[in-house]
Amino acid sequence: MCRWAAYRGDPLYLEELVSSPAHSLIEQSHCATRAKTATNGDGFGIAWYGDRSEPGRYRDILPAWSDCNLKSLARQIRSPLFLAHVRASTGGGTRRDNCHPFVHGDWSFMHNGQISDFDRLRRPMEAMLDDELFHARSGTTDSELLFLLALQFGLAENPVRAIKETIGFVEGLAEHLTGKALVRFTAAFSNGKSLYAIRYATDRKAPTLYAAPLGKGSGYCIVSEPLNDDVDAWTEVPDGSAVVVHQDGVEVTPFLPEERSKGTHKGAIVIPA
Repeated sequence: MCRWAAYRGDPLYLEELVSSPAHSLIEQSHCATRAKTATNGDGFGIAWYGDRSEPGRYRDILPAWSDCNLKSLARQIRSPLFLAHVRASTGGGTRRDNCHPFVHGDWSFMHNGQISDFDRLRRPMEAMLDDELFHARSGTTDSELLFLLALQFGLAENPVRAIKETIGFVEGLAEHLTGKALVRFTAAFSNGKSLYAIRYATDRKAPTLYAAPLGKGSGYCIVSEPLNDDVDAWTEVPDGSAVVVHQDGVEVTPFLPEERSKGTHKGAIVIPA
């Protein structure tokens, strides 16, 4: 399982999450404490927002702990909204275009989880994409494909609803093609204005998610596991939750995918047999 951290608030140096805390993301890359695997050494990535609408991004296949450029960038880049991820692969080769965060236009996305039987579901999932989004796919992971499907289902118009439709579609497809469904999905995504996070699993065993205030002002961070040992500072986000961090504060609401079985979606798209 991967580890990640995201922040929205007053501008903050990336090192406040990536490298400085006692249990920073770099520390978690080789010594995670709340994951099935302690080592997350299959690459890393950061995406941050500045003066332009689209995010900047830096990714590599090196383990985060061995890349001196990451520490240098994290010390110099100051941003009001950023995502950072260290990868433990559950599918897809160790290559740069499989490293999170994924970016399309002004959206960035990173994920911790998996889709059961993804090899059987991949082609019909890809068939749901229009030409633009299909050709935007550069890697081989289920995470990138979930992101593109969410864009297809209206991420720009209603982000949480688009994720509900995406997961509901995948679960319905899996039930139809394999007779069972299992999606584990703990993800963060942003359009450069608000920060969103979802914690959900079909079997109620979603990867962990925690939240806490950070910085001197209205800053808030959402992480796979706490960045320090101050347990009272961190709130565990319940399984089946959607989190939105925006300029007016933080909202946590129940999250349940929209049921999707054999049938149609926008434009009479039919789940393949």
